[in-house]
This record gives sequence, C-alpha cells and structure tokens, in this order.
Amino acid sequence: MNNISSFFYNKFLDLGVSEIGSKYLNMLVLLVILIIIVAIIDTVVRKILRSISYRIANKTKSNFDDLLISNKVPRNFAHIPALVILFESLPIVFSDFEYAQNAIEKGLKVAAIILGLWIVRSLLNTLKSYFKTLTRLRDKPIDSYIQVFMIFAWVGGAVLAFAVITSSPIWKFVTGLGAVSAIILLIFKDTILGFVASIQVSINDMVRIGDWITFEKYGADGDVIEINLATVKVQNFDNTITTIPTYAMISDSFKNWRGMTNSDGRRIKRHMLIKQNSIKYLTKEDVEQLKNIDLISDYLTTMQNKLDQYNTSHNANKEFLINGRNLTNIGVFRKFIQTYLESHSAINKDMLLMARQLQPTAQGIPLEIYAFSKDKRWENYEYVMSDLFDHFLAAVPYFDLELFELPNNINYNSNTTN
Repeated sequence: MNNISSFFYNKFLDLGVSEIGSKYLNMLVLLVILIIIVAIIDTVVRKILRSISYRIANKTKSNFDDLLISNKVPRNFAHIPALVILFESLPIVFSDFEYAQNAIEKGLKVAAIILGLWIVRSLLNTLKSYFKTLTRLRDKPIDSYIQVFMIFAWVGGAVLAFAVITSSPIWKFVTGLGAVSAIILLIFKDTILGFVASIQVSINDMVRIGDWITFEKYGADGDVIEINLATVKVQNFDNTITTIPTYAMISDSFKNWRGMTNSDGRRIKRHMLIKQNSIKYLTKEDVEQLKNIDLISDYLTTMQNKLDQYNTSHNANKEFLINGRNLTNIGVFRKFIQTYLESHSAINKDMLLMARQLQPTAQGIPLEIYAFSKDKRWENYEYVMSDLFDHFLAAVPYFDLELFELPNNINYNSNTTN
C-alpha cells in the first residue's frame, strides 16, 4: 500500500518537484485514477446487474421482478461496489492529508446513508406497486403505509448523517430530540393524524380505492382514486379532483355508496304532489271506466265485489258515497303504480317495493314511489327512474287527479311600488 500511495510522489521528486508539490501532485493523480476506476467499475457492475435482471425477469411469470427493474432497484444496488472501493481507497490517495481523508470519509458515509435510503425507497415503491396488483390489497391505503415507512427511514437517515458529520454518538443525539419533541410533534401533526387515520380507515374498512363517496363539507362527490398518508383524492363526476385530509375521514361525516354498489339494486325514492281537492270517492260509473286499464281491471272487479258485499251486509246508505266502504281515485292510482312496478322488468322484485302516501303538506299529498332498480349504473338508473315517472305523470289525469303546480300569475317581486 505504501508503495502505491508514494509511487507518483517519488516520480515527481525525481523530476525535481519540491516535496510539498510532489505530495499534492501525487494525491491529485491518484484521485483522478481512482475516480476513473470507480466510474468504470460502477458502469460495468450496473450493466451486468441490469442484464442479469432482465434475463431473470423474462424467464419468470411473476411481475415482481419487472417492478424491481422499473423502480431501479438493481441500478441502485450497483452503486454499492463502487462506493466500497472508493471508501477503502481513501487511505491510499490521502495518505499525506489526514484531515482531507477524514472529511471525505464523512462525506462518503453520508453518501452511503443516502444510497441506502434510495435503495429502501425503491424497494418500498416496488412493494407498493406489487401490492396494488393483488386483488385483496388493491383497494387498501397502501400509499399511506409506504409513506410512513419512508418517513421513519428518512428520519433515521437524517439522525445517522448528523451523527456522522458531528462525530457524536447517536444515542446522545436521540436523547437531545426529547427536548424538542413538542416542536417535532407540531411540525408532524398532520402526518401523525394522517397515519392514525389511515390505520383506522383500513381496519374499519371505512373507504377503499374505487369507492363512490359523497363528502358535502369538501364538495366531493365521486370515486376515490388515491388514499395516502396526508390526503384522500376523489375524482368527482365532472372530472375535477377534490383533495380531502385523511383524518377528516374519521372526524367528519361522509357517505359511502359501496353498500348500494354491492347490493342487488339502487333505490328509487321520489314522490309526486297530488292536489287534495282532486281526491274523491269513485262511483260505479267511475269504476267501470277505470276497468279499461288492463293493469288494475282484475283488482277493481275483485274489490268492487268485496265492497258491495260489505256494504250490503252492513246496510250502508249508498245515496251518500261516504257511507260504507268505497274506492278512491288516489287509492286506485296507488294500486296502479304498485302493479306497474311489480310488472316492470327493470325493477328488482326481491327488494322492497311500494307506493305510499306521505304526510300531507301545504302543496298537496306526496305520493311516493319506493323501489330498487336492477341496474345500478348512474345513467341507466336515471333512465329507468325517468321512464317510470314519465308514465305515472301521464297517467294522473286518467284517475281524475291533479298535480300541484304554482299558479303562473303569482307576483314574485314583493318590493314592487305603486
């Protein structure tokens, strides 16, 4: 080693260069040679590892090795031999410059820590990409956990680098962190909250990637496309992106439509407002007229016979329709809606299905349709619901009913002056 470290030094002395000049020139020549050798070794090792990696990836069926290559894991590992050779050669190059040797050794140690962090980062990114290809993990917040590991890795790397630069024991530096723990907690408040929220979201299965959620506080209404440590990204149906803090998923209320998506139908819940003064008892002539409607013809015949028997047995005075039992136009219309829903091919008959009256309001009596569409896709669901109400709204006049509408002669400007 001594012969190598002083080889050019003796040559420069023989050429008549001073001792100090010979030492500096010897160091510079050795340094240039070392850099060239290290560069060649780094290039060769990188090419060899890349070639081996591609051959292995082409022979295996798993895509994990392909992800290792795409995240540059072999390339990062290829720098290790060059870094080791560079570190071990420093005593030869800087044999006469101990202070410079110590400073460069510290720099190389810090570079080794950074290289280690890059290797860890590339491995974690590979795991993240691989986990997302697995069906059982595809909808989990993998990004959050990867970011947490990277935060710990970067903090640990920073501690090691500081200990190397200051030449102080690591335990003393870690002990000193206790004095500034409050400041650290303040700086990483959102990160800590996001980490805890990510764990709770995952454990409680509150939201997954691909879920349709509605979060009114943040104006979000769309599909979750990303869950990471700090934020949840939602692509709204107008293709805008809403970013929500992860901890808001456990501190605020939001609606997840996954239950509807996984169910056998999507709920239709809408009502029509019937004018109260259009509701009436049906005379026999009215009933006979309504029997022309195929869906309720049998129902009307059966009910008319039952009501006639009841009224006869109770001696009801049918000069006034209010006496005894009678059919009403709104009741028959409700039965018409019920029967129509039960016969409609787009309605799931195995789920709750009904037409019902709600509490009367100042605008009329709400007649609500409650059913479930088989097709849960938004555009098809809207088509089914519109098709139903097109038919029901057009059918209202056949039952001598009227829908509530605001009069068109109302003056909405209350501030008009004479």
